[in-house]
Amino acid sequence: MSIDETTRRVTGSDEPVNPLAHLSDDTIAELAKEFDAIHDEVYASLGDKDRKYITSVIAAQRQLLVAGRVLLLGSTSKPAWLAGTACLGIAKILENMEIGHNVMHGQWDWMNDPEIHSSVWDWDTASTASSWKHSHNYVHHTYTNIRGKDKDLGYEIMRIDPRQKWHPAYLAQPFYNVLLMAFFEWGVALHDLDIEAIRRGEKPVKDLVEDLKGIGVKARKQFVKDYVGWPLISAGAFALAQVASGGRLPESKRSRLASKLRGSARFGKNRRTAALLDSRFSGIESTFLSTVAANFTANIIRNVWSNAIIFCGHFPDQAYTFSQEEVENETRGGWYVRQLVGAANIDGGPLFHLMSGNLSYQVEHHLYPDMPSTRYADVAPKIKDICERYELPYNTGPFFQQWGMVQRTIARLAFPGGKTRPKPGPYRPEESWRRKFAEGATKDSEAAKTRGRVPAGHPAAGPEHNSGGVDVQPPPRGDD
Repeated sequence: MSIDETTRRVTGSDEPVNPLAHLSDDTIAELAKEFDAIHDEVYASLGDKDRKYITSVIAAQRQLLVAGRVLLLGSTSKPAWLAGTACLGIAKILENMEIGHNVMHGQWDWMNDPEIHSSVWDWDTASTASSWKHSHNYVHHTYTNIRGKDKDLGYEIMRIDPRQKWHPAYLAQPFYNVLLMAFFEWGVALHDLDIEAIRRGEKPVKDLVEDLKGIGVKARKQFVKDYVGWPLISAGAFALAQVASGGRLPESKRSRLASKLRGSARFGKNRRTAALLDSRFSGIESTFLSTVAANFTANIIRNVWSNAIIFCGHFPDQAYTFSQEEVENETRGGWYVRQLVGAANIDGGPLFHLMSGNLSYQVEHHLYPDMPSTRYADVAPKIKDICERYELPYNTGPFFQQWGMVQRTIARLAFPGGKTRPKPGPYRPEESWRRKFAEGATKDSEAAKTRGRVPAGHPAAGPEHNSGGVDVQPPPRGDD
């Protein structure tokens, strides 16, 4: 029986019951210790293997980036354009998802590497590192899915929960949702400004100006790099190759600029200039424009993919939201459960998890935002074990199922009304998973068994891990 069905039978309400309702205070305190123990066990075992993982991912991303740029030197060739755009798009996804997002969460600060550290890392996207770390690392991960507190709950422009007050502006959300997919990095950058605080007059003007300056600097860098610098390098490479080959490289018969000059009342009579552009400039021009198109396409690919992964992890039907009253005097165990049920995973293989920045393990990421992402797959079975024993849901599903739920919610809640979708019941492991972990199973979970041999005061313990970024702030240990 699902949690929703239980609620309706007991209270007659359509509202989902708080997942903590069936747990006593002592049970919630024990739950917190088990979640803490999983974190401590991982942090006690971090070492060279983990270091090699992140350095190899960074190296691979940079190699893909170089390959894409080199291929796009010949961007007038369709195969080169497709291959270069694909390499560049994949490199941008890796840079944003598995590297930038996770490094700036402080997941790799334990290495004390002066380059791979949350205090110094910046990423190839419109958001500034400082603004993003505050709005995401602190606000979102501390107040996850608390209505009126978590500003990522609909990004302040969408109604994704029926308990959000409807406004006529939401009628347009299915349309601007498509724009947000394509230009997600810019939507996130503007969201990081904290639009609601600006409207209420709570954000000082000097802070707003500082944030806008930062976005302007990032915008200028990206524009110059992707739409001026690299296209000029590609065009220059074509010109040099054309000279070296004695003019044997194929190129368009007509220059677009020459065509515009011919149609201009002022320059239309200057046929010599137009002819010169046709004969000497058309290939350079075509290379420049095709490289611009490739870079633009790669940015769209990155934006659409990151939007899909993030929305699937936060807004499918399984995810719970909470009122501010429900989380008053929240204990550490309560915070863990809110993170557990406020997120949802996406099923997939190793390559899918890599390309998602391991945010396909969104449940594990919200429980342990400072844990190296490559360890989420290792701890997932232990989280499932806890969910089974404490009768808690473990939210997961295939990509298209999760994405479809999100799009349906965005379309339905653009209109007034709407009901909360049914929530899943307690986790029940698949038979294959049960067989895999049957041997040596005891009443205690793996986390419980390690609790005694991992120091409770481990210097990097807990998702409140000290780093150079702005950190999540769960209730402290021992408050339950």
